[in-house]
Amino acid sequence: MKISTSGAELDLPDAVVELSFAELAERVFAGEFPELLDELPDDEPQRTDRHVENLARRSRALAAEQDQLFRTVLDEAADSPDAWVGPDPTGDPDWSDPRGRTIGAVRRERREFAVRSAAADLATRVRLSETTIRSRAHRAAVLSTRLPLTWRGYLAGDISEQNATTAASLADSLPADEPHTWTAFDAAVSAAATTLTPARFKTRARAARERVYAESLETRHTRAAADRDVWVAPELDGMGSVTALLPAVQVKAIERALDTRARELQHAPGETRSLAELRADIFADLLTGGEDNINATVFITIPALTLLGHDDQPATLDGYGPIDLDTARRLAAGSKDWVRVLTDPITSSTIDVDRRSRRIPKRLRRWLAVRRGTCIFPGCGRSAHDCDIDHRQRVEHGGATDRHNLDPLCESHHRIKDETLWRLARDPATDDPVWTSPTGITTRADPPPF
Repeated sequence: MKISTSGAELDLPDAVVELSFAELAERVFAGEFPELLDELPDDEPQRTDRHVENLARRSRALAAEQDQLFRTVLDEAADSPDAWVGPDPTGDPDWSDPRGRTIGAVRRERREFAVRSAAADLATRVRLSETTIRSRAHRAAVLSTRLPLTWRGYLAGDISEQNATTAASLADSLPADEPHTWTAFDAAVSAAATTLTPARFKTRARAARERVYAESLETRHTRAAADRDVWVAPELDGMGSVTALLPAVQVKAIERALDTRARELQHAPGETRSLAELRADIFADLLTGGEDNINATVFITIPALTLLGHDDQPATLDGYGPIDLDTARRLAAGSKDWVRVLTDPITSSTIDVDRRSRRIPKRLRRWLAVRRGTCIFPGCGRSAHDCDIDHRQRVEHGGATDRHNLDPLCESHHRIKDETLWRLARDPATDDPVWTSPTGITTRADPPPF
């Protein structure tokens, strides 16, 4: 079939002979009939805009589909854990648990570790964190179960991932035994989720949640206060951020106290800091007693030539990364609990570990923590100083307690190694840990982060 438009003649496949031109253009922009893309009329701005819209819709739909696939894999792991944790021993009539657990407890734990094992496998395959895998699977479960209208819009590519996340999070906070509140919330937000930007939608959705939630705000606040916490995160250029989740009254009181004190200091003779700088400094001083009075063990890695004044390579602060040498020297001089680590200038390997710390772990533990930096499970960023030191090969199976058979593993991944079909081995040529998942995916441990 041939049609002409804007002076261009298009030779269309028979498969689209029944389509209108608008329908044809829509399908071409969506990725069908790629051979026709270059033959469309030369209306570049319109074609580019439509292409951007269709790519956005497709990416949203693919995100929803991926969420659903993550959920499917984890649900199947819970329903059929043998593939992830091995055969169920409780089926043997002569079985007894050496830890004294009941059959029900063992089976629940098997399901839990099957899901954790499957999440780790998916995370390794798609290069996401296990937390992200489980969070996205949970998002699919909440949306499909509690918000079917919103879920359909997300699958169709009409709702952004940010708005889907907001809707799922708020729906998840509604009472589990009041499905009528889910229906009311879904009806209130599903259309808005397709048209509003994430910030505007969050405001609208939070208001909708308040309208459908029958439980008093006082009761909900008491429950929410149990989740208060503080998080820290590294930032660029030797900086870091602190985030606290606290009752709103306390947050406003902290804000007011910092602002009041900062404004007082701003008028002091010789004061040149901005209000923002003053607020930050007051906050830090209140918690630490001043930079020179930090009561915590500080692990700093310093290249040997830098320490001798022959190089300017930066020092490394454990759990953060490179820091400037002036800060490193000040911390080292002012803290009784710092640990100096010297590295070889050619290989960057550890050549000496200082033993002057007041609270010193065993030398081998410290060497392993410095050498690896983090938990050795792929993708895990838990600091090695907060990990278990695990035998790759168990002692009862002939494993030695030496640096070739020991590695830092966080509690979660230590249990995955012990309770599932994940296997850990060592590359004899490099001594690097090598992991094999229950599905056969082989992955090396991530290199040290710094």
